[in-house]
Amino acid sequence: MAAAVTLLGLGFRFGYPDLALLGAAAAVAVLCGVAFGLWRPRLGVERTAEPDRVARGESATMTLVVRNTSRLRAANLVAVDRCGRADVPVPLLRLRPGRDTTVHYPVPTTRRGVVPVGPLRVTRHDPLGLLTLSRAYGGTTTVWVHPRIHLLRAVPAGMARSLDGRIDKVPHGTITFDSLREYVVGDELRRVHWRSSAKVGELMVREQLDTSEPTIVVLLDDRAAAHPGVRDGVAESFEAACEAAASIIAAAVREDLPVALHLVSGPAAGPFLDVLTEAGLRDGDLTRTVRSLRQSRLGDTLVYLTGPGGRADLGAVSALRGPYPVVLAGLFGDPDAAPVSAGGGMIVIEAEDGEQFAGAWDGVRGW
Repeated sequence: MAAAVTLLGLGFRFGYPDLALLGAAAAVAVLCGVAFGLWRPRLGVERTAEPDRVARGESATMTLVVRNTSRLRAANLVAVDRCGRADVPVPLLRLRPGRDTTVHYPVPTTRRGVVPVGPLRVTRHDPLGLLTLSRAYGGTTTVWVHPRIHLLRAVPAGMARSLDGRIDKVPHGTITFDSLREYVVGDELRRVHWRSSAKVGELMVREQLDTSEPTIVVLLDDRAAAHPGVRDGVAESFEAACEAAASIIAAAVREDLPVALHLVSGPAAGPFLDVLTEAGLRDGDLTRTVRSLRQSRLGDTLVYLTGPGGRADLGAVSALRGPYPVVLAGLFGDPDAAPVSAGGGMIVIEAEDGEQFAGAWDGVRGW
């Protein structure tokens, strides 16, 4: 563009037709490049992850289908699909109208987390190489890399205080009265509370609660202070704690036992494995969380999973031994420190990774 303006100006100013001709040729080249850049090929992009949720280290494949929906041949196209932190080349040279191309490539699953994939970046060059344009096609999708799950053969048998004051320790629990609600079609008539129905004027049904059913509460310490050893953005002690939490949740689901997941930094909303996938190190108040767990009494077995920085907080967690009959602490990433004495009836498991924690978990005899 600068050459066109200069040559045209000099040619007409001083009467040099050759310079004016060269300037006109440069101007035509620029205009042709701009016209080429304004034309945008129509491409349809479909992206499928198989599967879209995997455990860390398992294989996941992304299938990308790019279709030329325009009437012109898509020439001189260079496409790159973004997968996590890597770029995957996609061949689109001279893609004919109505034709498509399919690319399969693996999704990196070496690290726990949500891997964003897309959008497709298409780069076009004009024939003279004067302009380069890059546009995004298609949306983005995500692949959830869950923590590894290790098989836990042992699960708590359950110990909870019933509403009538007794201490039960049975695998299936006992049933007691909880509340009343209106009758709906399909309820058993033997559950109708006739005295309340007479007072209200409508049929009222008793809701019953299994008060001694084993309930496991998993408290994951996601404070940055509890996991100081961060390398390349990853704290191995926190990864091991996430694997332990996922393993406990999977064991509870397998045995059809109620389980709850809590983070020190705040409430955990959504599917538990997805919460563990998105979990990261942040600020949190353990004292406030312990106070909330003491007041709520959400279960009978409390499992606290922390890192080297949480060693000094084990005493505060062991104080929950009253409202929670069984309190277990998992301490990760501190193999060289002195062993922790299990005070106040709290069970302490020190492990380097999730697999070692699973072996020690199965060896616990204090359930």
